[in-house]
Amino acid sequence: MMQGADGDPHRYTPSGRPRARALEIPFDGTPGRWNAITDVPGLEVGYTTLIEGEQVRTGVTAIHPRGRDGAGDPVVAGFHSLNGNGELTGASWIRESGTFSGPVVITNTHAVGVAHAGVVAWTVRHHPSLAEAWLLPVAAETWDGYLNDINGHHVTEESAVAALEAARSGPVDEGSVGGGTGMNCYEFKGGSGTASRVVDYAGTAYTVGAFVQANFGARHELNLAGVPLGRALADDNPLASWSPVPPGAGSVIAVVATDAPLFPPQCTAFARRVSLGLARTGTSGSHFSGDLFLAFSVANPGAITPGLSAFYGASPGHYDTLRFIPWGFLDPFYEAVVQSVEEAVANALVAGEEMVGRDGHRSPGLPRDRVAQLVRSRRSVSDR
Repeated sequence: MMQGADGDPHRYTPSGRPRARALEIPFDGTPGRWNAITDVPGLEVGYTTLIEGEQVRTGVTAIHPRGRDGAGDPVVAGFHSLNGNGELTGASWIRESGTFSGPVVITNTHAVGVAHAGVVAWTVRHHPSLAEAWLLPVAAETWDGYLNDINGHHVTEESAVAALEAARSGPVDEGSVGGGTGMNCYEFKGGSGTASRVVDYAGTAYTVGAFVQANFGARHELNLAGVPLGRALADDNPLASWSPVPPGAGSVIAVVATDAPLFPPQCTAFARRVSLGLARTGTSGSHFSGDLFLAFSVANPGAITPGLSAFYGASPGHYDTLRFIPWGFLDPFYEAVVQSVEEAVANALVAGEEMVGRDGHRSPGLPRDRVAQLVRSRRSVSDR
C-alpha cells in the first residue's frame, strides 16, 4: 500500500487523504507504526465502498481481530452502550461469556441483517467447522440516510463478504470508505477513522488501537485538541435545516483492540473509556445517537475453549487459563483508549471530503485550512 502524499502514514492515508496530524493538530501519547487499529498484531481491516449514481453512498467495514485465519479462536471482550439508540448484534453473548469469535462488520442501519448474513456466508466458506455449530456474528450500524438511499437494499451479503475478503494489515484508509461512506460527523462529512497508542508494561510494548464509524455530533459542539471550533465554523451547514432528525443525531460505533492481556471485565472497562475520548471532541451524547462500543484483547491465543467444547474435542476435565494485567496498573491503558478514540474521530473528519448524495443532499468537508489556522492561533496564545 502507498502510505500517503509524503510517505508518512501518520499524516496521510494510503489513498493520500490528509489525517489530523497533517493539519498539525497536537495529540498526546505515542502512536504505533501506522497510528491505526491495525498496529495491534494480526488484526486486519477491509472495506467495501458503494458509490453509485446519485443515490448510493454506503458500504461495509470488516475487522478480523486475529486475522482471517484466526476466526475460530475466541477473543475476550466487553461491550458498553453510552446510548442504546442503535444496534450491535452479539452484545448479549459478549455480556454473558465475555468473548466472541469471528469478525466484526459495520454498515448502515438498515443493512445490519444482510451484513450479519454475510459474516455467516463468509464463515461457511472459509471456516466450515466453525459454522457447523452456531454463529453469533457481531454486526453494528450507524445511519446514513441523509446521503444514501438507505431503504434501497444496496448492501448485499456479497458486499459484506467482499469487505471480509479485502481485509489486510498495514495503513488504513479513512473518511468516506466502507461503512463510513455516507456518514456525517458534527454536521461535516464524517465516516471511518482510526488511531493507536503504545503503552509499556513490565518491559513489553503493548498497542491499544481504536476504530470509529463517526456519524454523530452537532456542529456547535465540535472541539479538536481542546480548541472549540464549532461556533467558528457554523457557516455552510446544510444539515442544520434538514428536518427529519435533530442536530447531533446519527450514532457512533467504536471498536477498541489491544494485544495487552486482559480478562473480560477489563475489556468492558476499556469500552466505557470510549465515552471520554468522544467527549474530548465535544459531543454531549444526543438521545438520537446510538453510541455503542466494543473492546477486545487478542492476547492469550488458544486459551479459551469455544462454546461447544465437546464438538471441539475438549475433555470434560479441561480448564481455561487467562493471563491478565492487574487492575491497578491499567490507568496508562485507559489513557491510551481515550487518546486513540479522540484522534480517530479527528482523522475521520479531516479525511472526509464534501459529498453530494441522495436527492442532492450535500455534506460539506471539514474546512482544513481554517481548522489548522484556528488550532495554530489557540496554540500561539497558550504558548505566550
